[in-house]
Amino acid sequence: MEQQSDVAGYLEPGGKNATLVYILYLVSLLIGFTSLIGVIFAYLNRGRSVSWVDTHYTFQIRTFWIGILFSVIGVVLMFVFVGIFVLLATAIWAIIRCIKGLQLAARNEAIPDPQTWTF
Repeated sequence: MEQQSDVAGYLEPGGKNATLVYILYLVSLLIGFTSLIGVIFAYLNRGRSVSWVDTHYTFQIRTFWIGILFSVIGVVLMFVFVGIFVLLATAIWAIIRCIKGLQLAARNEAIPDPQTWTF
């Protein structure tokens, strides 16, 4: 029974779920569709947990959409051979944001500025 409650903890709004979303984002660098699952979790659970977790959900939603924006820009710029650098920079940016978020979530701390475009 404990295993089932552990799994449920990752699906319920809260710190474990925020951690799961960051992991789904990182996995999406290898398997693209997992970030979509992560952003759905973030949208569904935002506003349903304590305030420090809500800052993570906002940060994650912004990470998803900003990442999509720069990925599209990178793909368009592939035709002038600059796009690969934009895509690489976007991947590094996403990794840093996810690692920062994972560290703060592990300490049950809020994202200082969830609206930021940077780290």
